[in-house]
Amino acid sequence: MIARSEWTSADRNPDGYTAHSESGHAIRFDTSPEHLEGPTPMEAVLMSLCGCTSVDVVSILKKKRQPLASLTVSATAEQRDEPPRTFSRIKITYTVRADAHTQLSRNAVERAVSLSKDKYCSVSAMLEKSAEIEFAIDYDGVEPLP
Repeated sequence: MIARSEWTSADRNPDGYTAHSESGHAIRFDTSPEHLEGPTPMEAVLMSLCGCTSVDVVSILKKKRQPLASLTVSATAEQRDEPPRTFSRIKITYTVRADAHTQLSRNAVERAVSLSKDKYCSVSAMLEKSAEIEFAIDYDGVEPLP
């Protein structure tokens, strides 16, 4: 995997950086207080955690033939006060919704989240080395099957 980040004094935003991936995609980082052009690098790390675990959970629930209509993964993080300002604590909440007139299995959802956390999510595995990660599941007000 290859990536690079570019900054230039000629950029109209002196706090803007453009990162490029080997696959040809780009993301704009903005370290200004307004963040008008994109997330900070640390926000992108937190977003990557949400994305990584989302991919795992959806894939696992599809394989288990669960009637998943949507999944929203949100995260809140605390950073250390002193540099490097790594994350010290992260709470991830999985909000799952079943297709209309169906129910998800609580066991299947909990197992999918557990497998993502303990086996598949590379971003989670890296962040766990410096941060305490807490997980919660929200069934959007609908009681799941056992």
